[in-house]
Amino acid sequence: MENSSGHAGAQGSSPMRFIFWLSGPLSLFIILANLFIILGILCNRKLHGPASWFFLSLLSADLLAGAALPFIPQMQFEDSRGYHICFFVHVAPNFLFLALLANLLVVHYEKYLCISYPLHFHCFWVHRWVPLCLLLTWVLPLLFACLPVLGWNHWGPSSNCSYHQVFPTAYLYLEIYGFLIPSILAMAFMSIQVLRAARHQLQEIKKVLRSVNQGQGPSELEQHLEVRHAKCIASLSLIFLVCWVPYVAGLHVSALAIQNRSFIGKYTLLILTCVGSSSAAAVPITLGFCNRQYTQFWREVVAKGCAGCRARCCERGEAGRQQGGTSQSGASCLQAEGGAPAPS
Repeated sequence: MENSSGHAGAQGSSPMRFIFWLSGPLSLFIILANLFIILGILCNRKLHGPASWFFLSLLSADLLAGAALPFIPQMQFEDSRGYHICFFVHVAPNFLFLALLANLLVVHYEKYLCISYPLHFHCFWVHRWVPLCLLLTWVLPLLFACLPVLGWNHWGPSSNCSYHQVFPTAYLYLEIYGFLIPSILAMAFMSIQVLRAARHQLQEIKKVLRSVNQGQGPSELEQHLEVRHAKCIASLSLIFLVCWVPYVAGLHVSALAIQNRSFIGKYTLLILTCVGSSSAAAVPITLGFCNRQYTQFWREVVAKGCAGCRARCCERGEAGRQQGGTSQSGASCLQAEGGAPAPS
């Protein structure tokens, strides 16, 4: 009996060890990257506006979702946890990822209003009632995530802890096809509309430039704007393919696995769940690093550190030359700082 129980325990710990080594580094990267961008925004006083508050809320949700990432694959297993612990382990990560999607939706909507209505976007309720909008972004996912706690579940007196007992099939289908997939499609639609508005504005700018420079070829500014627009299209396409396609694929596979548990292997489902969840959590990080304003503080810190190191190196070199009895001036230090030696 002891050998058999030990063998069963080893079999049970093997998937947990696999989950730890797969999701642990991804969770750590998501947490550190979000902290990096959050500090960059908070330390830059120029970014204390509605758009920055929305993005800070998004980064906070992403940080919490990254911390909950190792618990997502564990929902595929059954154990003997109690009622309260079981519901917390299942409901809390679900709420954090719902809040992540809701914050992403609000950030895309705010950007869509700013680009599509540049003269009137301050009149929309999203900018006039920022605290209320942030509150709804967190409260609505919380209410939906707590529906199983309020009674919509299959928990019985002798039930084991598993997502089949916590989340009914109808609830999972409503979440996947009623909230998650429509939210992703809405973000894709708003991104396309933003690109169309940017393309229209680019065409208007090019008309003005060509009227000024008649009889000449495309100016350097026109080429620069075309390159920037092409980079925006490539970035959004890459984000959709790399981040959202694996997430949507994981959602569909999970929905099929609900109907037929033998549809896909256990480890394959774990890998798809980890990759899909982490790819969705990587979207705010990608958006943050693509915005140079959010990393400006850290770039200034690095520039100041490099300038200080160069100054100390020049001082040490000058001190070494003076101890050696040479009368050579510090021309190399001036050149390193961008200056030129004085004429003799």
